[in-house]
Amino acid sequence: MSTGAPFGPLDFQLVLLRRMADHQPDLVDDARRTLGVPQARMREANRRWQAMIRVPRGRGALTRYRSVLGEPESVEHRRIGDLECDALLWPLPLWPDLRFEVLATDKGAVWNEWLVRAPGAAGPELRRTADLTPWSCTVDEVARAFTPVRPLEGSAPTRWRLAFTPPGEGERIAEFTWGLLQRLI
Repeated sequence: MSTGAPFGPLDFQLVLLRRMADHQPDLVDDARRTLGVPQARMREANRRWQAMIRVPRGRGALTRYRSVLGEPESVEHRRIGDLECDALLWPLPLWPDLRFEVLATDKGAVWNEWLVRAPGAAGPELRRTADLTPWSCTVDEVARAFTPVRPLEGSAPTRWRLAFTPPGEGERIAEFTWGLLQRLI
């Protein structure tokens, strides 16, 4: 992959996979093969993404997402507490039942970015920890299924952790990358 080649949705999916490889290398390898790309291209896509987000006075995050992913499939105005924002959703072929969601202020500042269930797509039934398999559910699905939850700090900017207590069990911690469940600890 040459450095001057356009960075598009396929490359962005590889960036998401690269971060997920820390917890689920076998799933990532399967997904990468589904996309038909070698591991070297995944590393190169991640390197290029990191360079794009670190460039001084570069494009803002929302502009970067639009340039990489194109126009969003949908934009919805939301109010979350005192924050008013737009939720922009993009489909990613690797995860047809999910959307990449960016929450951005009216000035274009990105507040959050992660994978969520696509509107109208059925999510999994989550009743016990056995239902929580890697890549099966999103942060918000676990938070809704196992209330109360306690958000915990993740190990990187694209990682989240939730502590929760399933019925009849002790406290568990779910780890997510880009909003998608990676593992229980």
